Amino acid sequence: MEKAITIDGKSVRLKTSGAFPMRFQTQFHKDYFKELLKIAPLGKLGKKKQFDLSDLEKIDFDLFYDIIWTMAKTADPSIPEPLTWLDGFEEFPIIDIISEIQDMLMAMLQTKKKV
Repeated sequence: MEKAITIDGKSVRLKTSGAFPMRFQTQFHKDYFKELLKIAPLGKLGKKKQFDLSDLEKIDFDLFYDIIWTMAKTADPSIPEPLTWLDGFEEFPIIDIISEIQDMLMAMLQTKKKV
């Protein structure tokens, strides 16, 4: 799956592919699918009418930066290492970006088989 989003006024191509989880593993030394399961509390926050800051402590927001960088690297192998790439943005509204990539994250977990 591929799409372009705007981050800090710049068009950024993002892509997932069969190699995406391995690229994530190679760069960050973490299993993509295990890490993705750790953000499950975020879905629960959207269903609550009220939440406190302790709910946010359960979420590793660095994971989102890692995922977004990996998507960008999959789309464009010439982008620099994560910190250098992120330094190229004055603003990086992670909450807005997460909502734009949600469909890409879900597509990596879903099956096309009828169960």
